[in-house]
Amino acid sequence: MKKVLTYGTFDLLHIGHINLLKRAKSLGDYLVVGISTDQFNEEKQKESYHSFENRKLILESIKFVDEVIPENGWDQKIQDVLNHNIDIFVMGDDWKGHFDFLKDYCEVVYLPRTIGISTSKIKTDLHTVTNG
Repeated sequence: MKKVLTYGTFDLLHIGHINLLKRAKSLGDYLVVGISTDQFNEEKQKESYHSFENRKLILESIKFVDEVIPENGWDQKIQDVLNHNIDIFVMGDDWKGHFDFLKDYCEVVYLPRTIGISTSKIKTDLHTVTNG
């Protein structure tokens, strides 16, 4: 069985997230998704609308996702790859090169982002509508 791993915050789920998850799953048989905990988001100075538990529940209900694990910090990726017997690590191409250190442990794939959509754009658009 080929296992794939990706990470993200996955707040305000949108078509770009679904495209990433679908393409990641197509690379293997089993998709593990690490989602940033609320504490890790605070450390990154990133604010999520949904709590970790709600984001986890949403991801677990997506048919492409086989397992959801917490992302507690930047430094856990090697251990997650080893602990979950990961064959392929996948991230969006906006992270290209950042995770090449994992090539010693598994294949690393950077997938193209869905054009025109991001959580940041949604938040900006909503802010413009409410304050416009």
